[in-house]
Amino acid sequence: MKKVLIIGANGKVGKHITKKMKEADDFTPTALIRKEEQKSHFDDLGVDSKVVSLEDSVDKLKEAITGHDAIVFTAGSGGNTGSDKTLTVDLDGAVKTMEAAKYAGVDRYVMVSAMMADNREVWEKLDGMKPYYVAKHYADQFLKSSGLNYTILRPGLLLDEEGTGKIDIENPASKKGVPREDVAATVLASLRSDNSNNKIFEFNTGDTEIERVVS
Repeated sequence: MKKVLIIGANGKVGKHITKKMKEADDFTPTALIRKEEQKSHFDDLGVDSKVVSLEDSVDKLKEAITGHDAIVFTAGSGGNTGSDKTLTVDLDGAVKTMEAAKYAGVDRYVMVSAMMADNREVWEKLDGMKPYYVAKHYADQFLKSSGLNYTILRPGLLLDEEGTGKIDIENPASKKGVPREDVAATVLASLRSDNSNNKIFEFNTGDTEIERVVS
């Protein structure tokens, strides 16, 4: 049973990941959340939770990470905050969890990033979104150079519709988005497959079974 700390568990993708891991027989999820009032959702699921902010110290994050086998990072400052929070949460918060993971001896790290996080030309065309993409880009870059055993997932537009269990990594830009439920399923499949180690998957909804894509 793999113990996984889900950072950003209270987000829309994070809740899907947590639920799927709770229902699986090969994972034990722990939800990392930033507010006490968020605990009740995870208590109802029967999932342990830890209240820690990504703006806390590396040492405090290390305490939360210690004892787990893997980390999933799916946190974000949200669309209602400014560029300062994007910098301190989406970028520095992510980097601090990578530093803390190394100190805690936790090697496996799955990052939920964003499609086109390496394409600066695209950032310039997305009004108001450039700070978000800059943060995602450099968090991904740090992860790649961290020495951790990483998988970086870069989904397209996130949708609330029911998942299909299928994605496309061959020509993802031709599609219009991907259900959050399928992003969560891709996280679990990545953790189950050694072939996803130290790889980046950029994807949208598609016709290929998720397990086949990452295996």
